[in-house]
Amino acid sequence: MLQHTLIHPLLLEAIGAAGHGARILIADGNYPASTKCGENSELVYLNLRPGIPTVTEVLETLTTAIPMEAAHVMVPDDGSEPPIFAEFRDRLQELPLSPLDRFSFYDEASGPDTCVTIITGEQRIYANLLLTIGVRLD
Repeated sequence: MLQHTLIHPLLLEAIGAAGHGARILIADGNYPASTKCGENSELVYLNLRPGIPTVTEVLETLTTAIPMEAAHVMVPDDGSEPPIFAEFRDRLQELPLSPLDRFSFYDEASGPDTCVTIITGEQRIYANLLLTIGVRLD
């Protein structure tokens, strides 16, 4: 029996096959997944309708299932910080957010280490989060 809140079969399979250093992309509804999905990435569509689910709802669920050692975010060209970053920090607790410009983010997210790309219904802009799976210590 699972002891976390993640129950989605495709996500469980992809994450179960992943290891330390593998990456998970939680993407907003504007993310160009059809052209920016990595060759090793399982593409999972959770976008039921606009706004459902949000990136932060998916993040809350993933934090119950896997350890994370890094988090990258996409920042606007002007370097400003989108409001959703505060929600990311709240849910990731002490894990810092590493900023990347849009095209660097696309390059990182479509790299060979990304094992799953999760498309959400998130409507807020710059709500993309690239997580790196950490080491399980227990």
